[in-house]
Amino acid sequence: MRRSKGSVLVALAIAGTLTAVAYPIFYSYPNRNATAAAALTGDTVTTQWGPLTPGDRDLLIRVRLAGLWELPAGQQALERSGSASVREAANHLIVGHTDLDKRSRVIAAKLGVELPNQPTAEQQGWLDQMTASKTEAEYNKTWANLLRAAHGKIFPAIASVRNTTRNTLIRQLASDANQTVLDHITILEGTGAVDFATIASNSVSGTASPTGPPPPVPGAVPPAAPPAVPSTNPDVKSTPSPFQSNQVPTGRPDPEEINKDQGTVQVQ
Repeated sequence: MRRSKGSVLVALAIAGTLTAVAYPIFYSYPNRNATAAAALTGDTVTTQWGPLTPGDRDLLIRVRLAGLWELPAGQQALERSGSASVREAANHLIVGHTDLDKRSRVIAAKLGVELPNQPTAEQQGWLDQMTASKTEAEYNKTWANLLRAAHGKIFPAIASVRNTTRNTLIRQLASDANQTVLDHITILEGTGAVDFATIASNSVSGTASPTGPPPPVPGAVPPAAPPAVPSTNPDVKSTPSPFQSNQVPTGRPDPEEINKDQGTVQVQ
């Protein structure tokens, strides 16, 4: 695809200063503003649903990673906790992240973005902390606070992408993730185990891609990602982000209803 003259000049100037670094290929899209600022986002790629930026891809990776550790965390809570409020929160986690994981895989396949199939070392560490809890009270507190902190960290990232993305698939994913994450924050706080002073101190880092996802390779088809699932099939009965007086409604359609031509979701 032809680059604008300004983008080429800026790319050459940057390449001349970064001698030992492999600089990513620049892609252009129609009506791109050929300025230095735009050129520095050179790993933005063109798709039929709009430009796909590094931030867009990062959100897609974050949503996938969230499911890879929060689904096992939800299952574990159903097995270990006798608290009705913790079990209700676990139910929400399983249903909500099963739904978001499916959406992230559908969208990643359309956009050519390869997804991780294992949680990060940090996320596995959180699961290990939960597992190491010696009493139910300790478990409930550890479980609720680790999950509440992680959801709180990704919440503003979702809002930022939702505000700035020009890709219709990512915009819909951000909208769906926003609803689910708010629902999970609310239901986790409802356990009564959340330490808001610790949350405010920013002591727990959030769910994120460890190094940032690479840009898709034009024409390359990434391997299909398997669903993120609990290791068994717990009996859960809620629906994604069900509406109650203190929660948010969704009623969103299944991800297969994404229109391949327009990149929109047919909301019923």
